[in-house]
Amino acid sequence: MPELPEVETVCRGLAPHLEGRRLVRVEQRRPNLRTPFPPRFCERLTGRRVESVRRRAKYILMHLDDGGVLIAHLGMSGRMIIAPERPDAFDKHDHVVFETDAGTIVTFNDARRFGLMDLTVADALGDHPMLRNLGPEPLGNEFSGPELARRLAGKITPIKAALLDQSVVAGLGNIYVSEALFQSGILPTRSAASLSAEEVDRLAAAVREVLERAIAAGGSSLRDYRQASGELGYFQHQFAVYDREGEGCPDCDCDRARTGGIQRIVQSGRSTFFCAARQR
Repeated sequence: MPELPEVETVCRGLAPHLEGRRLVRVEQRRPNLRTPFPPRFCERLTGRRVESVRRRAKYILMHLDDGGVLIAHLGMSGRMIIAPERPDAFDKHDHVVFETDAGTIVTFNDARRFGLMDLTVADALGDHPMLRNLGPEPLGNEFSGPELARRLAGKITPIKAALLDQSVVAGLGNIYVSEALFQSGILPTRSAASLSAEEVDRLAAAVREVLERAIAAGGSSLRDYRQASGELGYFQHQFAVYDREGEGCPDCDCDRARTGGIQRIVQSGRSTFFCAARQR
């Protein structure tokens, strides 16, 4: 599933083509995705000008000139595809098509149909069921070591699971939690409440730094993810531990024949990668 860096990259790719443009035609090519489309979906969007394209956690938010907001989630395999003109034919997995007054076509393609789209108004955005319980944005000013420590206080769950809890930090997923825990030298199996203030400060800084590097690389392409331009992301070439079981971590001086190198365990049904020699 695309995580924060991938969704941020998609938003940045969409913005130059949608912001300030009017949607002259919107096509809904099936009745539902993960959930049904809202009533009068196309009618409510057609003729509206897109004021901004922003991200909240793993959601794309398109703010419209009438105060409405289109909320979109890419699901497992969703892609936003930009084309300079209308194609002769659409793919069977092209489920929503937006046409702007500049003639640009933005198509939501989702082979697995785990994505979703909904409509709300800006004044009620914070109360939307998908958004109201989200924690702070890890790239925002409200995210810091002390704030993270406050949200982790008393949690006996493993720190890996705590960071995947979207009410603790918004937008983090399996890849970037593994990478941030490695960079901060913290074992993923540690109880969240056991971290010292210094460790939490280090972890918060690592989360921000890893996400910023991933965004700069266009995100990570492991299966379906593509940038809005159609390009792959490249951060997978910078992974320190994720999906590198048995290999050495960066600057590794371990005896891998003895340690086994980077280890993989399963936590809450998700793969976790870490270096037992570097993480405590």
